[in-house]
Amino acid sequence: MPVFAANLTMMFNEWSFLDRFDAAADAGFSAVEYLFPYDEKPEAVADRLTRNGLTQAMFNLPPGDWQAGERGLAALGSRFDDLTASIAKGLDYAEAVGAKRLHLMAGLADPRDPAAKEAYHRSVVYAAEKLSERGISLLLEPINPRNMPGYFLNNVDGAAEFIANLGLSNVKLQFDIYHCQIIHGDVSSRLRKFIPMTGHVQIASVPSRHEPDDEELNYPYLFTLLDELDYQGFVGCEYIPRGHTLDGLGWFRS
Repeated sequence: MPVFAANLTMMFNEWSFLDRFDAAADAGFSAVEYLFPYDEKPEAVADRLTRNGLTQAMFNLPPGDWQAGERGLAALGSRFDDLTASIAKGLDYAEAVGAKRLHLMAGLADPRDPAAKEAYHRSVVYAAEKLSERGISLLLEPINPRNMPGYFLNNVDGAAEFIANLGLSNVKLQFDIYHCQIIHGDVSSRLRKFIPMTGHVQIASVPSRHEPDDEELNYPYLFTLLDELDYQGFVGCEYIPRGHTLDGLGWFRS
C-alpha cells in the first residue's frame, strides 16, 4: 500500500497550521505535504516534523504573489531574477525540514508562446541544477485548466515529453491523478506509461476534489496499481474534506 502524505493546506483546517502536524500524526499519517510553508519560520516547521516523527514529502517553491493571483514564475521571462530568489528561499526551507522534493510552479502564460516556452526551459534547467546540488528532486505538475485557467503546464503528456527531452535525472513528474482525470482521463494507462519518471503522486475525488472514496475514480484499484508498478514515492492527499477532516478518514483507516 502506498505511503500517504496528508496535505496540510487542504486537510486539518480545524487546527492552526503548525498544529495540523500534530493532528495528522495523531490520525495515523507518517508524512505531510502542503502548498507553502513561508508564513512560518523554517525552524518551527522542522520542530513539528521532528516532534511527530513525520517525513516532509514535498512542498512548492515560492510562486510569486499568490494573493495577487500569481501562480508561479517559471514561464515568465521578465521574472527570472524573482525566480532565482524564490528558489534560494525554498531551498533554505527544504534544508531545514529535510525535504527531498520541491515543486516548481510554471505560472500563467500561453503554452504556445515561444517566449514562454524559452523562459520555462531556462527556469527549469536553472532550478534543477540548484536543487541537484542539495540532492533534491524538482517536480513539475500539470494542472487542469478548470481549476487554474491560463496555467502554462496544463497537459500531462506534454509535461512528460518535456521531462524526457530535458534528460535531467532529478527532474520528475508530479502526477496528480485528479488533474489527469480532468485533463485527459485514462489515468491507469498514463500511470503505467509515466511511473518511471514520476517523483510524486497526488489524489482527490473527481469532480468534487473530496476524499478519494467516491465519484468517478476507483481509488482502491489505483492504489493496487501503484503497488504493482512498484511506485516507491509518496501519495499526497491533496483533497478538500467534505466536512470535518477526521470524519472523512474512513478510506485511510481501511
